[in-house]
Amino acid sequence: MMEGGFADSEYIPTLEEDPALGLSQRAKMEILFAVMLGLFLGALDQTIVGPALPTIVTQLSGNDYYVWAITIYLLTSTISVPFWGKLSDIYGRKPIFMIGIVIFLFGSALSGLSQNMGMLILFRGIQGIGAGSLFPVALAVIGDLFTPQERGKYQGLFGAVFGIAFVAGPLIGGWLTENLSWHAIFYVNIPIGIVALIVIQRLLPTVKTPSATRNFDLLGGAIFTVAMVFLLVGLTNKQFGEWTEPTVGGFILVGIIGTLLFILAESRAKEPIIPLHLWTGRTYSATMVSVFFAAFAFFGAIVFLPRWFQVVEGFSPTNSGLAALPLMVGLIASSIVSGLIVSRTGRYKWLIAGSVAVMGFAVLLMTQLTQDTPVPVVWLWMFIAGLGVGPTFSVPTIVIQNAVPFRELGVATSNLTFFRQIGGTISLAFVGTIFGTAFADNLVPQMSAAGVPAPLIEGFTKSGGNFDLSQLTGVGNLPQVLASVIPPQFQSAIPNIVDGIHGAFSLATAQTFWLGVVGAVVSFVAALAIKEIPLRVSNTDPVHGEAAPAAAGASAGPGVPESVATSRAIGD
Repeated sequence: MMEGGFADSEYIPTLEEDPALGLSQRAKMEILFAVMLGLFLGALDQTIVGPALPTIVTQLSGNDYYVWAITIYLLTSTISVPFWGKLSDIYGRKPIFMIGIVIFLFGSALSGLSQNMGMLILFRGIQGIGAGSLFPVALAVIGDLFTPQERGKYQGLFGAVFGIAFVAGPLIGGWLTENLSWHAIFYVNIPIGIVALIVIQRLLPTVKTPSATRNFDLLGGAIFTVAMVFLLVGLTNKQFGEWTEPTVGGFILVGIIGTLLFILAESRAKEPIIPLHLWTGRTYSATMVSVFFAAFAFFGAIVFLPRWFQVVEGFSPTNSGLAALPLMVGLIASSIVSGLIVSRTGRYKWLIAGSVAVMGFAVLLMTQLTQDTPVPVVWLWMFIAGLGVGPTFSVPTIVIQNAVPFRELGVATSNLTFFRQIGGTISLAFVGTIFGTAFADNLVPQMSAAGVPAPLIEGFTKSGGNFDLSQLTGVGNLPQVLASVIPPQFQSAIPNIVDGIHGAFSLATAQTFWLGVVGAVVSFVAALAIKEIPLRVSNTDPVHGEAAPAAAGASAGPGVPESVATSRAIGD
């Protein structure tokens, strides 16, 4: 018998120490289903609103503010992520997840009732706050229910959920808007959310894995919120302005300064929202950097592909969403398979590095895009990219959760979600700049090569000219639009004009993929720095291979096994 009354060979963790204890496999699967429904809700609402926006802004007379209907959701959902993760560690996954779903459904219902754009933006912000809980807490619940060795079988499904939502969102949004009304795109969330709430309430144990104290870092939270609002709004404004403008570069600078102040505050906080000590672990820090730049590469690379299908190939908005199917098929398949591989082999370092390399190769191929590139070839490139992206959705979660003490699983998972979303957001700001510059540089040469008369070229490219193309790069039916603005004597040149625009648009799109190549290279280098830690066979096992700071009051006394001391800290 060891000190404290525990024998190492006889010690049995309690439910508070291991939430999976006492749950049947059927109960776990039902919880998994409910959690995936919650995750699907959050992912779906990132894409379902897009097709309905033209109808919404017309009916609500809000054309000047339409972009904020999407921006506010991304803003509040991103900023709230670390808060939800920390709260779930303190108060337990079940109440926090259910509160998040309720807030999300409340925001959804109010969004559907909106009578003007101001109301819609406000209610979308509330919806986003709830959505911020869905991603990190859902992934943390899987970390609770399954040991690190088992998680790979199920974490891969979450990449599949993202892929399905990415394709289904525009299709569902378009169909509901055309056949019912735009209000229905928000109401469709409610029955799905209610089912998730019922299953979670009935089956998920109320488990608390608190740290030594429940003192929430209010100062750090306030600084973090202000810093991220300025940073994200500045990055969003970059789509419509220049880096030197106060609302772009000025906001970003305030956000960076605020981030530095936040780091200082966290270093002194008793219970930090983002524990800085986690970054001392090589596996944790390298994985975070790799995921950040993988998202930087992926989201930046794909943002203009749907527009290319619409503008150059003439696809409708709905069909341009379907054109992403090869990408999603590759993503879903590789996400599921990679999770199974990690679960079976326990190896993940080279799987992450290899998948990022595949993604980088696919993005490099996309830099060769032209208006003459056959659509099947583009689909092949997209499929290869999906194969590379899939593991970056599922495997890093397993790695991060295995590299931190169980009591900090929620905050670590939320940090991963946050860095993935920030990486994508930052890349979008740079991609917009690259595209705009490349389009302007290629327009004159491409129109000249297409045989467009010189007076028309001057009219198109001259600042404030009669034929400003700035409003035409997102239009699919260019011939019809051009016919309404081109003088009668030049109507015969419309096919040449379209050809020149398509050429410039394609080359500009190709240039944006170089940013993805750079991101993939940095992500690959970071992945090589990951230290492969053996997957733990129990949630109560200590973290192997890296020095994980012990919880306050959790240090092992003389003769007490480390696993027992760790378990006590988790269960207190």
